[in-house]
Amino acid sequence: MAATAPSAQSASSIPFSNSPRSGRKLMMKASVRDEVHQPSRDCPPLSLPKPLSAAELPDSDHHRSQLRVAYQGVPGAYSEAAAGKAYPNCEPVPCEQFETAFAAVERWLVDRAVLPIENSLGGSIHRNYDLLLRHHLHIVGEVQFAVRHCLLAAPGVKLEGLKRVLSHPQALAQCELTLSKLGVAREAVDDTAGAAQFVANHNLQDTGAVASARAAEIYGLNVLAKDIQDCSDNVTRFLMLAREPVIPGVDKPFKTSIVFSLEEGPGILCKALGVFATRNINLTKIESRPWRQQPFRISDDCNSSSQRYFNYLFYVDFEASMAETKAQNALRNLEEFATFLRVLGSYPMDVNGFGQ
Repeated sequence: MAATAPSAQSASSIPFSNSPRSGRKLMMKASVRDEVHQPSRDCPPLSLPKPLSAAELPDSDHHRSQLRVAYQGVPGAYSEAAAGKAYPNCEPVPCEQFETAFAAVERWLVDRAVLPIENSLGGSIHRNYDLLLRHHLHIVGEVQFAVRHCLLAAPGVKLEGLKRVLSHPQALAQCELTLSKLGVAREAVDDTAGAAQFVANHNLQDTGAVASARAAEIYGLNVLAKDIQDCSDNVTRFLMLAREPVIPGVDKPFKTSIVFSLEEGPGILCKALGVFATRNINLTKIESRPWRQQPFRISDDCNSSSQRYFNYLFYVDFEASMAETKAQNALRNLEEFATFLRVLGSYPMDVNGFGQ
């Protein structure tokens, strides 16, 4: 009987690590003709770090010199690669959930966290927007990462022998054309590297995984096909989080992220966005999310009885440093009528492209 893959969790996990309804997808062009990569038989098995869980977090860990960076997933996840791009030579620390990564930073177990926030195809990772508000970490940087999907299988398994393929739901969706041509069943799990790990641990002979080439190397799988994604324009933006903010400057391009709420009323959102437009500040992202602590607001209409409205938070990214007078004045203006306003971070923009 075939082993049963772990089911995808509803409120976290994204390819490279992932999230709930948002979905961040993974990436690129389709084709099933690349050469097969054979893992070395002479290499000893790797000793992999066990992902941290919330229940296992110690209070702190001050006895270290190397920068430790938390990411969601298991070794071989795309998030691990993004952490390495953000902080070369760091010690990546896998975490089971996004919440665990936030908590690891707050409790001084790690120095930073690198977590996905949006994808060029899948949109926003809503779970991490909500966690930014719940926790009090600071955004200190961003990194944009292009993901390339591979089809992996256990040694000896041929492409034509596959009956099902495991991966994160967004990874499966991004490889729809290739997987449809193969005629395989698709099964969703928590993350891409976790799918590869599951196939390897159970030595499945009729099951493949959509994951990274790095995951194949770690778990001793063959790469049956490379670049199997349907679209090549698939990039995920990751945020770099820390306990302390960076000091904003004007010597390089900066981005500032804020979250605010507004009263109900005609044109109020237009008025809020106008504080940036009048100062020639470019907005790069606006996202609305329900305010879970205050899901409804009551508004008295003189023409009718009281009305209940959904209460929303607005997350906005804009191209300016908080060291600039125009940014300071824009937020002072917004603060005059916003019911809530918080600066999540003012940090250097990633201008190095979408490399891996």
